[in-house]
Amino acid sequence: MKYQFDFQVGYHDHLHPEPSINFQLNRWISYLGQSVLEDITAVTSKLINIPSYRKEFSSLAGEALKKGEKMKAAYFCRAAEFFMRIDDPEKKIMRQRFLQLIRTHFDVSENEFFEIPYKQNGEAGLLPAYYFRHDLAKETIVIHGGFDSYIEEFFPIIFYIRDKGFNVICFDGPGQGGAFHESELLLTHDWHQPVSTILDYFNLTGITLIGISMGGCLALRAAAFEKRIKRVVAYDVFYDWMDTTLSKLAPISLILRGLLKFQQPRLFNYLLNMIMNQSPLFDWAMHQAMPILGVSTAYEVFQKSRFYTTRNISSKIDQDVLILAGAEDHIIPIKHFYAQINDLTHARFLHSRLFTRADNAQNHCQIGNLKLVIDTILQWIESSTKNPTV
Repeated sequence: MKYQFDFQVGYHDHLHPEPSINFQLNRWISYLGQSVLEDITAVTSKLINIPSYRKEFSSLAGEALKKGEKMKAAYFCRAAEFFMRIDDPEKKIMRQRFLQLIRTHFDVSENEFFEIPYKQNGEAGLLPAYYFRHDLAKETIVIHGGFDSYIEEFFPIIFYIRDKGFNVICFDGPGQGGAFHESELLLTHDWHQPVSTILDYFNLTGITLIGISMGGCLALRAAAFEKRIKRVVAYDVFYDWMDTTLSKLAPISLILRGLLKFQQPRLFNYLLNMIMNQSPLFDWAMHQAMPILGVSTAYEVFQKSRFYTTRNISSKIDQDVLILAGAEDHIIPIKHFYAQINDLTHARFLHSRLFTRADNAQNHCQIGNLKLVIDTILQWIESSTKNPTV
Protein backbone atom coordinates (compact mmCIF):
# COMPACT_ATOMS: atom_id res chain seq x y z
CA MET A 1 0.00 0.00 0.00
CA LYS A 2 1.24 3.47 -0.90
CA TYR A 3 0.60 6.26 1.58
CA GLN A 4 -0.06 9.95 1.09
CA PHE A 5 1.35 12.21 3.80
CA ASP A 6 0.31 15.72 4.69
CA PHE A 7 3.66 16.78 6.11
CA GLN A 8 3.37 20.20 7.73
CA VAL A 9 5.51 23.00 6.27
CA GLY A 10 6.33 25.71 8.80
CA TYR A 11 7.48 25.83 12.40
CA HIS A 12 5.22 27.47 14.99
CA ASP A 13 7.42 29.52 17.32
CA HIS A 14 4.81 30.55 19.86
CA LEU A 15 2.60 27.57 20.65
CA HIS A 16 4.14 27.36 24.11
CA PRO A 17 6.61 29.59 26.02
CA GLU A 18 8.85 26.63 27.00
CA PRO A 19 11.04 25.86 23.92
CA SER A 20 11.21 22.11 24.59
CA ILE A 21 7.44 21.77 24.89
CA ASN A 22 6.95 24.06 21.90
CA PHE A 23 9.23 21.73 19.93
CA GLN A 24 7.27 18.64 20.97
CA LEU A 25 4.01 20.26 19.87
CA ASN A 26 5.58 21.03 16.49
CA ARG A 27 6.69 17.39 16.22
CA TRP A 28 3.14 16.12 16.36
CA ILE A 29 1.98 18.77 13.89
CA SER A 30 4.81 17.84 11.49
CA TYR A 31 3.66 14.22 11.38
CA LEU A 32 -0.09 14.80 11.47
CA GLY A 33 -0.34 17.88 9.26
CA GLN A 34 -1.89 21.31 9.54
CA SER A 35 -5.34 19.91 10.28
CA VAL A 36 -4.23 18.94 13.81
CA LEU A 37 -3.20 22.50 14.69
CA GLU A 38 -6.69 23.31 15.94
CA ASP A 39 -6.65 20.35 18.36
CA ILE A 40 -3.26 21.36 19.76
CA THR A 41 -3.91 25.09 20.08
CA ALA A 42 -7.08 24.25 22.01
CA VAL A 43 -4.99 22.78 24.84
CA THR A 44 -1.75 24.79 24.80
CA SER A 45 -2.88 27.25 27.48
CA LYS A 46 -3.62 24.28 29.75
CA LEU A 47 -0.10 22.84 29.47
CA ILE A 48 1.21 24.40 32.67
CA ASN A 49 3.27 21.41 33.86
CA ILE A 50 4.15 17.84 32.95
CA PRO A 51 1.05 16.25 34.57
CA SER A 52 -1.19 18.61 32.59
CA TYR A 53 0.64 17.64 29.37
CA ARG A 54 -0.18 14.00 30.04
CA LYS A 55 -3.79 14.78 30.95
CA GLU A 56 -4.57 16.96 27.94
CA PHE A 57 -3.01 14.67 25.34
CA SER A 58 -4.62 11.59 26.88
CA SER A 59 -7.94 13.39 26.45
CA LEU A 60 -7.14 14.32 22.84
CA ALA A 61 -6.20 10.69 22.12
CA GLY A 62 -9.56 9.52 23.48
CA GLU A 63 -11.45 12.03 21.35
CA ALA A 64 -9.53 11.01 18.23
CA LEU A 65 -10.27 7.33 18.87
CA LYS A 66 -13.98 8.04 19.14
CA LYS A 67 -13.79 9.58 15.67
CA GLY A 68 -11.82 6.62 14.29
CA GLU A 69 -8.74 8.77 13.66
CA LYS A 70 -6.14 6.11 14.45
CA MET A 71 -3.00 7.97 13.40
CA LYS A 72 -4.00 11.09 15.29
CA ALA A 73 -4.86 9.00 18.35
CA ALA A 74 -1.52 7.19 18.08
CA TYR A 75 0.55 10.37 18.17
CA PHE A 76 -1.55 11.87 20.94
CA CYS A 77 -0.88 8.69 22.97
CA ARG A 78 2.84 9.11 22.25
CA ALA A 79 2.59 12.76 23.28
CA ALA A 80 0.83 11.88 26.53
CA GLU A 81 3.39 9.19 27.28
CA PHE A 82 6.48 11.18 26.26
CA PHE A 83 7.02 13.11 29.52
CA MET A 84 5.98 10.26 31.81
CA ARG A 85 8.79 8.82 33.91
CA ILE A 86 9.89 5.33 32.97
CA ASP A 87 8.67 3.93 36.30
CA ASP A 88 5.17 5.39 35.81
CA PRO A 89 2.82 2.38 35.33
CA GLU A 90 0.66 4.45 32.98
CA LYS A 91 3.61 4.81 30.58
CA LYS A 92 3.55 1.15 29.55
CA ILE A 93 -0.20 1.31 28.89
CA MET A 94 0.08 4.42 26.71
CA ARG A 95 3.11 3.01 24.88
CA GLN A 96 1.20 -0.15 23.98
CA ARG A 97 -1.76 1.90 22.75
CA PHE A 98 0.56 3.94 20.58
CA LEU A 99 2.15 0.82 19.09
CA GLN A 100 -1.17 -0.89 18.41
CA LEU A 101 -2.66 2.20 16.77
CA ILE A 102 0.35 3.13 14.62
CA ARG A 103 0.84 -0.45 13.42
CA THR A 104 -2.86 -0.71 12.57
CA HIS A 105 -2.88 2.59 10.72
CA PHE A 106 0.09 1.54 8.56
CA ASP A 107 -1.24 -2.00 8.19
CA VAL A 108 2.02 -3.56 9.41
CA SER A 109 1.88 -7.32 8.90
CA GLU A 110 3.40 -10.02 11.10
CA ASN A 111 5.96 -10.94 8.44
CA GLU A 112 7.26 -7.35 8.42
CA PHE A 113 8.12 -7.37 12.12
CA PHE A 114 11.17 -9.14 13.56
CA GLU A 115 12.62 -9.68 17.02
CA ILE A 116 16.34 -10.18 16.59
CA PRO A 117 18.38 -11.95 19.31
CA TYR A 118 21.00 -9.71 20.88
CA LYS A 119 23.35 -10.17 23.81
CA GLN A 120 24.57 -7.38 26.07
CA ASN A 121 27.04 -8.15 28.84
CA GLY A 122 26.03 -11.80 28.70
CA GLU A 123 22.31 -11.04 29.02
CA ALA A 124 19.99 -12.04 26.18
CA GLY A 125 17.50 -9.60 24.71
CA LEU A 126 15.70 -8.76 21.47
CA LEU A 127 16.06 -5.89 19.02
CA PRO A 128 12.66 -5.04 17.46
CA ALA A 129 12.99 -4.41 13.72
CA TYR A 130 10.77 -3.88 10.69
CA TYR A 131 11.55 -4.72 7.08
CA PHE A 132 9.44 -2.79 4.57
CA ARG A 133 10.19 -3.88 1.01
CA HIS A 134 9.66 -2.11 -2.29
CA ASP A 135 9.03 -4.30 -5.34
CA LEU A 136 11.57 -2.38 -7.44
CA ALA A 137 13.96 -1.33 -4.68
CA LYS A 138 16.97 0.74 -5.69
CA GLU A 139 18.84 -0.32 -2.55
CA THR A 140 18.40 -0.89 1.19
CA ILE A 141 18.39 1.85 3.81
CA VAL A 142 18.73 1.05 7.52
CA ILE A 143 17.27 3.57 9.96
CA HIS A 144 17.39 3.99 13.74
CA GLY A 145 16.46 6.73 16.18
CA GLY A 146 18.29 8.41 19.00
CA PHE A 147 18.35 8.67 22.76
CA ASP A 148 14.90 7.47 23.88
CA SER A 149 13.04 7.21 20.59
CA TYR A 150 10.57 4.61 19.37
CA ILE A 151 11.26 3.59 15.79
CA GLU A 152 7.50 3.43 15.16
CA GLU A 153 7.15 7.20 15.66
CA PHE A 154 9.14 7.65 12.44
CA PHE A 155 6.76 5.51 10.34
CA PRO A 156 5.56 8.48 8.22
CA ILE A 157 9.17 9.17 7.24
CA ILE A 158 9.97 5.47 6.82
CA PHE A 159 7.01 4.72 4.57
CA TYR A 160 7.67 7.87 2.55
CA ILE A 161 11.20 6.57 1.91
CA ARG A 162 9.89 3.09 1.06
CA ASP A 163 7.39 4.55 -1.41
CA LYS A 164 10.21 6.48 -3.09
CA GLY A 165 11.70 3.15 -4.15
CA PHE A 166 13.83 1.79 -1.32
CA ASN A 167 13.82 -1.23 0.95
CA VAL A 168 13.78 0.06 4.51
CA ILE A 169 14.91 -1.79 7.62
CA CYS A 170 14.31 0.17 10.81
CA PHE A 171 15.03 -0.92 14.36
CA ASP A 172 15.22 -0.01 18.03
CA GLY A 173 18.70 -0.47 19.44
CA PRO A 174 19.69 -0.79 23.11
CA GLY A 175 18.16 2.00 25.19
CA GLN A 176 15.43 2.62 22.63
CA GLY A 177 11.80 1.55 22.29
CA GLY A 178 11.15 -2.15 22.64
CA ALA A 179 14.83 -3.02 23.08
CA PHE A 180 14.74 -1.07 26.34
CA HIS A 181 11.14 -1.31 27.53
CA GLU A 182 10.66 -5.00 26.75
CA SER A 183 14.21 -6.41 26.85
CA GLU A 184 15.84 -3.93 29.28
CA LEU A 185 18.84 -3.45 27.00
CA LEU A 186 20.79 -0.34 28.04
CA LEU A 187 22.02 2.37 25.71
CA THR A 188 25.52 1.76 24.36
CA HIS A 189 28.03 4.02 22.63
CA ASP A 190 29.40 0.94 20.85
CA TRP A 191 26.62 1.30 18.28
CA HIS A 192 28.39 -0.83 15.70
CA GLN A 193 27.37 -3.83 17.79
CA PRO A 194 23.58 -3.56 17.32
CA VAL A 195 24.06 -2.38 13.72
CA SER A 196 26.29 -5.37 12.97
CA THR A 197 23.66 -7.65 14.52
CA ILE A 198 21.02 -6.21 12.17
CA LEU A 199 23.27 -6.55 9.12
CA ASP A 200 24.16 -10.13 10.05
CA TYR A 201 20.53 -11.10 10.57
CA PHE A 202 19.35 -9.77 7.20
CA ASN A 203 22.63 -10.65 5.41
CA LEU A 204 23.19 -7.07 4.28
CA THR A 205 26.18 -5.18 2.91
CA GLY A 206 26.68 -1.90 1.08
CA ILE A 207 23.82 -0.19 2.92
CA THR A 208 23.01 3.41 3.78
CA LEU A 209 22.60 4.00 7.52
CA ILE A 210 20.49 6.92 8.76
CA GLY A 211 20.61 7.93 12.43
CA ILE A 212 17.94 10.34 13.67
CA SER A 213 18.55 12.94 16.41
CA MET A 214 21.14 11.49 18.83
CA GLY A 215 21.23 8.71 16.26
CA GLY A 216 23.40 11.09 14.24
CA CYS A 217 26.17 10.42 16.75
CA LEU A 218 25.39 6.72 17.01
CA ALA A 219 25.29 6.16 13.23
CA LEU A 220 28.69 7.81 12.74
CA ARG A 221 30.11 5.74 15.58
CA ALA A 222 28.78 2.61 13.88
CA ALA A 223 30.27 3.58 10.52
CA ALA A 224 33.71 4.02 12.10
CA PHE A 225 33.85 0.28 12.87
CA GLU A 226 31.30 -1.42 10.58
CA LYS A 227 32.47 -1.22 6.98
CA ARG A 228 29.43 -2.90 5.48
CA ILE A 229 27.96 0.59 5.83
CA LYS A 230 28.57 2.31 2.50
CA ARG A 231 26.91 5.64 3.32
CA VAL A 232 25.96 7.24 6.61
CA VAL A 233 23.61 10.13 7.33
CA ALA A 234 23.74 12.14 10.57
CA TYR A 235 20.16 13.41 10.73
CA ASP A 236 21.03 15.63 12.62
CA VAL A 237 24.58 16.20 13.74
CA PHE A 238 25.04 15.14 17.38
CA TYR A 239 28.74 15.72 18.01
CA ASP A 240 29.12 15.51 21.78
CA TRP A 241 26.40 14.66 24.32
CA MET A 242 28.13 15.98 27.45
CA ASP A 243 29.14 19.24 25.83
CA THR A 244 25.62 19.67 24.44
CA THR A 245 24.08 19.29 27.88
CA LEU A 246 26.60 21.44 29.70
CA SER A 247 26.12 24.22 27.14
CA LYS A 248 22.55 24.54 28.44
CA LEU A 249 23.67 24.92 32.06
CA ALA A 250 25.40 28.30 31.97
CA PRO A 251 26.50 30.11 34.09
CA ILE A 252 27.67 27.14 36.20
CA SER A 253 28.80 24.93 33.31
CA LEU A 254 32.49 25.68 34.01
CA ILE A 255 32.05 24.65 37.64
CA LEU A 256 30.31 21.45 36.59
CA ARG A 257 33.07 20.63 34.09
CA GLY A 258 35.63 21.05 36.86
CA LEU A 259 33.71 18.79 39.24
CA LEU A 260 33.50 16.13 36.54
CA LYS A 261 37.19 16.46 35.70
CA PHE A 262 38.28 16.15 39.32
CA GLN A 263 35.67 13.47 40.10
CA GLN A 264 33.62 15.20 42.78
CA PRO A 265 30.28 13.35 42.63
CA ARG A 266 28.80 14.64 45.91
CA LEU A 267 29.11 18.34 45.07
CA PHE A 268 28.17 17.71 41.44
CA ASN A 269 24.97 15.89 42.43
CA TYR A 270 24.17 18.63 44.96
CA LEU A 271 24.32 21.30 42.25
CA LEU A 272 22.44 19.19 39.71
CA ASN A 273 19.70 18.42 42.25
CA MET A 274 19.26 22.16 42.77
CA ILE A 275 18.79 22.61 39.02
CA MET A 276 16.44 19.63 38.82
CA ASN A 277 14.33 21.04 41.66
CA GLN A 278 14.00 24.32 39.76
CA SER A 279 13.36 22.79 36.34
CA PRO A 280 10.79 19.98 36.02
CA LEU A 281 11.90 19.39 32.42
CA PHE A 282 15.56 18.96 33.36
CA ASP A 283 14.48 16.74 36.25
CA TRP A 284 12.50 14.62 33.79
CA ALA A 285 15.48 14.45 31.41
CA MET A 286 17.81 13.22 34.15
CA HIS A 287 15.31 10.61 35.35
CA GLN A 288 14.86 9.54 31.75
CA ALA A 289 18.59 9.12 31.26
CA MET A 290 19.36 7.24 34.48
CA PRO A 291 17.51 3.97 33.74
CA ILE A 292 18.38 4.08 30.03
CA LEU A 293 22.07 4.23 30.96
CA GLY A 294 21.70 1.91 33.97
CA VAL A 295 22.82 4.45 36.61
CA SER A 296 21.20 6.14 39.60
CA THR A 297 22.72 9.65 39.85
CA ALA A 298 23.14 12.72 37.67
CA TYR A 299 26.92 12.49 38.09
CA GLU A 300 26.90 9.01 36.59
CA VAL A 301 24.74 10.20 33.70
CA PHE A 302 27.28 12.89 32.84
CA GLN A 303 30.23 10.53 33.21
CA LYS A 304 28.63 8.04 30.85
CA SER A 305 27.61 10.78 28.42
CA ARG A 306 31.34 11.44 27.77
CA PHE A 307 31.43 8.33 25.58
CA TYR A 308 28.68 9.58 23.26
CA THR A 309 30.83 11.72 21.02
CA THR A 310 32.28 11.47 17.54
CA ARG A 311 35.40 13.47 18.40
CA ASN A 312 37.55 10.37 18.81
CA ILE A 313 36.20 8.25 15.93
CA SER A 314 35.46 10.67 13.06
CA SER A 315 38.87 10.13 11.46
CA LYS A 316 38.07 6.41 11.16
CA ILE A 317 35.06 7.08 8.90
CA ASP A 318 35.99 6.53 5.26
CA GLN A 319 32.52 6.11 3.77
CA ASP A 320 30.21 8.62 2.08
CA VAL A 321 28.83 10.96 4.75
CA LEU A 322 25.94 13.43 4.87
CA ILE A 323 25.83 15.85 7.81
CA LEU A 324 22.61 17.77 8.47
CA ALA A 325 21.75 20.48 11.00
CA GLY A 326 19.25 23.20 11.79
CA ALA A 327 20.55 26.77 12.10
CA GLU A 328 18.27 27.39 15.11
CA ASP A 329 18.41 23.96 16.75
CA HIS A 330 17.23 24.41 20.35
CA ILE A 331 19.30 21.38 21.46
CA ILE A 332 22.54 21.21 19.47
CA PRO A 333 25.06 24.10 19.49
CA ILE A 334 25.70 25.32 15.94
CA LYS A 335 29.46 25.04 16.53
CA HIS A 336 29.06 21.26 16.63
CA PHE A 337 27.94 21.25 12.98
CA TYR A 338 31.21 22.83 11.86
CA ALA A 339 33.32 20.80 14.29
CA GLN A 340 31.84 17.57 12.94
CA ILE A 341 32.56 18.53 9.35
CA ASN A 342 36.15 19.45 10.19
CA ASP A 343 36.73 16.13 11.98
CA LEU A 344 35.67 13.97 9.04
CA THR A 345 39.12 14.06 7.49
CA HIS A 346 38.91 10.71 5.71
CA ALA A 347 35.29 10.62 4.50
CA ARG A 348 35.20 9.49 0.87
CA PHE A 349 32.35 11.77 -0.20
CA LEU A 350 31.34 14.40 2.36
CA HIS A 351 28.31 16.62 1.96
CA SER A 352 26.61 18.85 4.50
CA ARG A 353 23.57 21.08 4.69
CA LEU A 354 22.54 23.65 7.26
CA PHE A 355 18.78 24.21 7.08
CA THR A 356 17.52 27.70 7.87
CA ARG A 357 14.31 29.55 8.66
CA ALA A 358 13.92 30.22 4.93
CA ASP A 359 13.61 26.43 4.52
CA ASN A 360 11.07 26.20 7.38
CA ALA A 361 13.51 23.61 8.71
CA GLN A 362 15.68 25.54 11.15
CA ASN A 363 15.07 23.46 14.26
CA HIS A 364 16.18 20.02 15.47
CA CYS A 365 15.72 17.27 12.86
CA GLN A 366 14.09 19.84 10.58
CA ILE A 367 10.75 19.67 12.36
CA GLY A 368 8.74 22.11 10.28
CA ASN A 369 9.67 20.64 6.89
CA LEU A 370 10.16 16.89 7.06
CA LYS A 371 9.52 16.42 3.35
CA LEU A 372 12.40 18.74 2.47
CA VAL A 373 14.93 16.97 4.68
CA ILE A 374 13.93 13.47 3.56
CA ASP A 375 13.99 14.51 -0.10
CA THR A 376 17.46 16.01 0.54
CA ILE A 377 18.68 12.71 2.00
CA LEU A 378 17.26 10.62 -0.84
CA GLN A 379 18.66 12.95 -3.51
CA TRP A 380 22.08 12.71 -1.85
CA ILE A 381 21.89 8.90 -1.78
CA GLU A 382 21.03 8.82 -5.48
CA SER A 383 23.75 11.33 -6.40
CA SER A 384 26.27 9.30 -4.40
CA THR A 385 25.17 6.16 -6.25
CA LYS A 386 25.41 7.75 -9.70
CA ASN A 387 28.68 9.57 -9.02
CA PRO A 388 30.68 7.21 -6.79
CA THR A 389 33.94 9.06 -7.33
CA VAL A 390 32.65 12.60 -6.63
